Amino acid sequence: MRVAHKTNRTNIWRAGLRRGGIELRHLLRNGREVSGHLTNVVVALLVAAYIDDDVPGTHTPMTHLVLAGFAAYLLFQVGLIYLPQILVTEREEGALLRLRATPGGIPAFLVAKCLLVVVMALGTLALLLVAGALLVDGPLPRGPGGWLTLLWVTPLGLLAVVPLGAAIGAVLPNPREALAWTMLPTMGLLITSGVMFPITSLPVPVQQVASVFPLKWMAQGLRSVLLPDAARTAEVAGSWELPTVALVLTAWAVLGFLLAVPLLRRAARRESGSRLSARRRKTAQSGALPA
Repeated sequence: MRVAHKTNRTNIWRAGLRRGGIELRHLLRNGREVSGHLTNVVVALLVAAYIDDDVPGTHTPMTHLVLAGFAAYLLFQVGLIYLPQILVTEREEGALLRLRATPGGIPAFLVAKCLLVVVMALGTLALLLVAGALLVDGPLPRGPGGWLTLLWVTPLGLLAVVPLGAAIGAVLPNPREALAWTMLPTMGLLITSGVMFPITSLPVPVQQVASVFPLKWMAQGLRSVLLPDAARTAEVAGSWELPTVALVLTAWAVLGFLLAVPLLRRAARRESGSRLSARRRKTAQSGALPA
């Protein structure tokens, strides 16, 4: 029994990685999708290019803080905006209905989406850092310690938001509402998490609320990689608090996985041919209505 269980898990991972590779190739061939991610990088670079102040109380260029914050936000956005839209769209197209008949289909589906989102996010992050360094004198990790920190902050930050995005995508009703329900909270967190400016400039209650969510800690972890140690004075605790960064992001990763798999299974169980046909008829009718 134990050998069979291990084999089943291996098959799930293999199927998920294979499916993820196929979806990644499809994404790279879709010019519209690729251009959307490139646009985010261009916007970040344009914002950084027009800032010439220093971080208050330091000699660190504000451009560096902004680019570090945008790096965190792009990772966060892929997990909590892009992924739910993908999941809701595929559910509308009958993907979850087909997974009901596939042994291990839901876990493999989740593995595939995680692979797709992680590759997209890492590619976007690398492009932002390289383009920032070349075009606006942006920061790069400082020494081996900085690269090592980047290697654990980035994947842990993704693990903190990708499963959560999958859980959200499992419960939202349609792609249009998925965008509406995820965009507003993420924009709110962008403003309140110290991504675009030092978090210490915000009221203390706002700082406390932001500290509950992963974006604040993702941005802080990336600032520790990209900014000099002198910039720590602009942090709430006067330090990077990397152990706390790891603890909070790990907690969100665990919570996300605990929510994502059962919610996706529940969404798959609720799917039926009649539900899928009804949604398609509703979509066709709404599309036929005059603007």
